[in-house]
Amino acid sequence: MFKNDSQSIQYLLAAEKKAEEKVNQARKRKHLRLKQAKEEAQAEIENIRQEKEKEFKEHEAKYLGSKESDENKIEKETDKLLSELSKYVRLNKGLVVDCLLDLAFTISCEVHVNYRAAIE
Repeated sequence: MFKNDSQSIQYLLAAEKKAEEKVNQARKRKHLRLKQAKEEAQAEIENIRQEKEKEFKEHEAKYLGSKESDENKIEKETDKLLSELSKYVRLNKGLVVDCLLDLAFTISCEVHVNYRAAIE
């Protein structure tokens, strides 16, 4: 009878060990499935984000125009304005220099209009 009990205990221990291994395998499979589901969700989120970003870019280009075209337009306007100003500088440079020299070298000794003579 003792031998039979010992065999039963050994059998139960082996069965317990097998059950523990199966539980561990199930946990590993569950962990792998969760990890895989998380990766799939991340990929799906990335795809949706890219689609929405693309839609936004299309909407922005359609209704607001592209940044490049606005930048080019402003740059052309600025270049045009600078060229006009340079033209005016070239045309009036001599006149302004002559006027400044004239003012610098012409000295007039006058009492200023706002000067009040000291009352004695």
